[in-house]
Amino acid sequence: MAPEVARDKASFMLQAKSLGFPVPNTSKRSFFMAQIMLRVLAAVFTLTAVCVMATSSQSIILLGFTIKAHYSYSSAMRFLLVSDAIVCAFSVISVIFVYRSSRTGSNLKNCYLFLHDMVIMVLAISGCAAATAVGYISRYGEEKMGWMAICNHVGKFCNQMMISMVLSYLAFFSYFALAVMSSNKAMYQANE
Repeated sequence: MAPEVARDKASFMLQAKSLGFPVPNTSKRSFFMAQIMLRVLAAVFTLTAVCVMATSSQSIILLGFTIKAHYSYSSAMRFLLVSDAIVCAFSVISVIFVYRSSRTGSNLKNCYLFLHDMVIMVLAISGCAAATAVGYISRYGEEKMGWMAICNHVGKFCNQMMISMVLSYLAFFSYFALAVMSSNKAMYQANE
């Protein structure tokens, strides 16, 4: 019974296409909506991460000295800020590109998007990894090297840095999902 229903549905779709009626293609539409949604989410996550990081600083007085914690004092945090800004900018550009080129289904576009997603994903995870390493040492210290944990003194600053890193990781996971989706689509197009 099920093969007959599938055959009847396929013949109806073929007849509708031959008569010139638009046939809804839900898989293309859902792929397009997922692409747009994940790219917008990545842009929002990274923009928020940049804003949180850029506005975070804390000053304390320790043994009569004023100590100020700011993201710009760490090269890893500066790298995360710049990589998040680049990911945000390219996410916005890619949303525009995907929206404008949604009418064509060229393999060149899909190849470009796959390469774009991979490069942006690697950039995002490299910034996250560098900031995570410095953040770990800031929170827990490294006794063997003689590095003290500073987060027990500047807790507000460390918490804001953690929020920024979590948002950056969410942007990375958005681009990871985009890369998986693009490679899956490219694989299916190669098999057709």
